[in-house]
Amino acid sequence: MLLATTLRDVHVAWAWVTIGSNGLAGLWALGAHRYPQLRTRALWWFTAAAQVAMFIQVGLGVAMVSGQRIDPPQFHMFYGFIAIIVIGMSYSYRQQLQKVYLWYGLFGLFIMGLGIRAVLVGTAR
Repeated sequence: MLLATTLRDVHVAWAWVTIGSNGLAGLWALGAHRYPQLRTRALWWFTAAAQVAMFIQVGLGVAMVSGQRIDPPQFHMFYGFIAIIVIGMSYSYRQQLQKVYLWYGLFGLFIMGLGIRAVLVGTAR
């Protein structure tokens, strides 16, 4: 029982890491769209780390559902998987984007919004 509680606590805490990091990455990319001096390699490393954080978050959730047989709230998993799909789309279309900083800023904020929605749905029980 201790493992299930601990895994849930990590999932809940990591949600805020994921939400915050994707929001910051999105804001940074939007700033870089407007101010070229913000266009650094660190932006892409931070964006990648924020997106990997979302994959970790979804993995924690899948471990809870499959390993501990926890029943998630309706639509909670939907938002996590949509975030993964958005990350995949942003990566696969990155070469075709004309305004890459603008799009990655919007993607980051959208992923943050999906995370917030997942938290709201998850705590509505």
